[in-house]
Amino acid sequence: MTRPPRQSFGRANDREPIGALPAALPRGLVVLLGLAALVVVVAGMKGIAWLAGPTFLALVIVIAIAPVRAWLRRHGLPAWLSTLALVVLVYAVIIMLGLVLMVSVARLATVLPQYAGRATALVDSLTAALTRFGVGPGQVREAARSLDLGKLTQAAGSVLSNVTDAAAGLVFLLALLGFLSLEAHGAGARLADIATDRPQVVAALHDFASGTRRYLVVTTVFGLIVAVLDTIALALLGIPLPILWGLLSFITNYIPNIGFVLGVLPPALLGLLIGGWQLMLFVIAIYSALNFVVQSLIQPRFTGHAVGLSTTVAFVSLVFWTWVLGPIGALLSIPLALLAKALLVDIDPRARWADALLRSQPEKET
Repeated sequence: MTRPPRQSFGRANDREPIGALPAALPRGLVVLLGLAALVVVVAGMKGIAWLAGPTFLALVIVIAIAPVRAWLRRHGLPAWLSTLALVVLVYAVIIMLGLVLMVSVARLATVLPQYAGRATALVDSLTAALTRFGVGPGQVREAARSLDLGKLTQAAGSVLSNVTDAAAGLVFLLALLGFLSLEAHGAGARLADIATDRPQVVAALHDFASGTRRYLVVTTVFGLIVAVLDTIALALLGIPLPILWGLLSFITNYIPNIGFVLGVLPPALLGLLIGGWQLMLFVIAIYSALNFVVQSLIQPRFTGHAVGLSTTVAFVSLVFWTWVLGPIGALLSIPLALLAKALLVDIDPRARWADALLRSQPEKET
């Protein structure tokens, strides 16, 4: 007599086959893990800001000059010669800007003491005016101590020493730029290999590179226009060191939202010391008119299409990357935002919905 086979109560049959994938994690847990990883990455970037900032700056420069290198290759120049020519040109521009900035700051440190008497007279007149409104002279003098011209002169000298100390960082940047330029000619083949398995990654990186180039072209062209006009206006008004303030206006044009304010403050204060409130207001009025016409009416028509980021996203990116990387983060906040968008949104089809929240304008329905 044979025994009937034992019935299985589901233990053996319910077992997952060997090698089966585990069940998907809950979405809330995935979000928490992603946020934790993001905090770790940001903390690491902030800790190595001295390395991450110059590295990304060199990468942006290499991306910007890539079309010029391709144009030279199409016209018969060897790869090594086109790369060498562009690297030497970029080196010359960076070194020239550094020398102009260093000489101008040195001259500023010698010019400021000439207006010490004028600064004292302005403080006295301000004290008398505020006294009539009930503000005590002691409070005004206490506030004026923080605006002492001698401290401003010392600050200019410290800026000069910092510029001199930045020579090592400049050498590091130039070295990075050279190595990245040498590696750039093989980037196309590497991306082609990646595209066979990860086409979304390559498409996102291409969009980042093209968007960064368009942004740099638009910002540089309009920054040069505004800087030249500012320099001419300041020279006609008799403001000392107009070239320095024009260069400052050009650099701060890369800082979204608040770059205009940073660029107008120094020449406006010098105008106050030289010609009083009238000249200061005149400088502010000229800067405001140029900024309104060029940077507020004309440039956004091109920058919006070039970048594709809303004003709020640009401002948040400015604050965030300045906190993480310092001044370089402020200058490169838009390219960094484009890179983050490419790596976190464009690279994943499931995250494409977030692109509608980041764009300056929604896509038109067809």
